[in-house]
Amino acid sequence: MTSGSDPRSERVLQTLSLVREGRIYSLARTRFRGMPLFPGHPQLEVLSYRTPHGLRVSGEEPWGPGNDVCLGYMSELIQGTSHTGAHIDALAHMTIGDDDRWLGAAAAEHLGDFGPTKGDASELEPIWARGVLLDVPAFHGVESLPKGYAIVADELEAVARSRGIEIRPGDVALVRTGYMRHWPDRQRMAENAGPGPDVAAARWLLERGIAATGSDTETYEVQPCPDPGSPRNPQPVHTLLLIERGIHIMEGLDLEGLAADGIVEFLFVALPLKIRGGTGSMIDPIAVV
Repeated sequence: MTSGSDPRSERVLQTLSLVREGRIYSLARTRFRGMPLFPGHPQLEVLSYRTPHGLRVSGEEPWGPGNDVCLGYMSELIQGTSHTGAHIDALAHMTIGDDDRWLGAAAAEHLGDFGPTKGDASELEPIWARGVLLDVPAFHGVESLPKGYAIVADELEAVARSRGIEIRPGDVALVRTGYMRHWPDRQRMAENAGPGPDVAAARWLLERGIAATGSDTETYEVQPCPDPGSPRNPQPVHTLLLIERGIHIMEGLDLEGLAADGIVEFLFVALPLKIRGGTGSMIDPIAVV
């Protein structure tokens, strides 16, 4: 099949026109042992597994005999959640109902001892798309949004209109709250935690046909939820986007560089790790302009 007859290939080629200067922005911060995470996730651990000294002490010869130059190596055990730092949620990350269901699946049939068998990280595809930045603090002339600030639909529309941004089908919409300015200072993070889109803002993004969305916070959506409804739902945005509509959510993105340079449109690239049974993947996405 030629690229001319493949809509996906055509979109990839079209997004290349977004690259005019060749500048690359990293949208992930460095991960480290004990780094701040959303409560309930296991802490990241980086432990030495093999060291040159340890190999000598144990007398092991991984290459076989004949190592007169004392060649050694180091390897490590990295232990933690796939939701560490900048990451993307797989469809199976969030469940709802007494049967613990997610999009097209339920725990009774699709959750084993080693993770979900449907909607897991092995199904995550590479993301290569037009990205747009909706910089809400800049619109209000502040460095970051206050704690628990709900970004509403009209606000997102005003932000987009003020910067001449048209959100198109297939776009990746990134919402900046300024929260990453406080990372990794735990006290400042706690004082500014929880800003994000409400469910109406999520619907506004869906109406424009986004392929995925992300933000610089640990929860994407506003927390605590200002209107949990009845029955109460503490995360209606995740429910709508991930569980009901299959729109992947990215969290913990570093959008400060883009914001500082006033970038609102770019080529967005993210390559999730295909891990069977994973409920998400750490990513190191980039924006290219």
